[in-house]
Amino acid sequence: MKEIKAVIQPHRLPKIRSALRNIRAFPGMTITKAEGCGHHVSKPTAGVREELTDYSPKVYLVMVVPDEMLEGILQIIVEVGHTGQVGDGIVWVTTVERFVRLSEKINVEDC
Repeated sequence: MKEIKAVIQPHRLPKIRSALRNIRAFPGMTITKAEGCGHHVSKPTAGVREELTDYSPKVYLVMVVPDEMLEGILQIIVEVGHTGQVGDGIVWVTTVERFVRLSEKINVEDC
């Protein structure tokens, strides 16, 4: 299993969500509103207040997916999330060692 995390522009979320819902057995995702700033060089600020508020709204997506679904889901996020503008966002993938659904009664020692 893999964990996909992505930071995207808020206006891209409806299209990404719609495209992901078309995937058979899509496992779902968690969405959080976030603020962020990128690595790009910005114009000099007038003071500390501007420096501390130099963030733009983002959406943070998290999902755990089976290995065989990874490439298709990544392709959708990248293609639909891309606008070609600075600040489009980022996506990264990590390996999940354990995954337990809380709705399933199991013995934790068996995990």
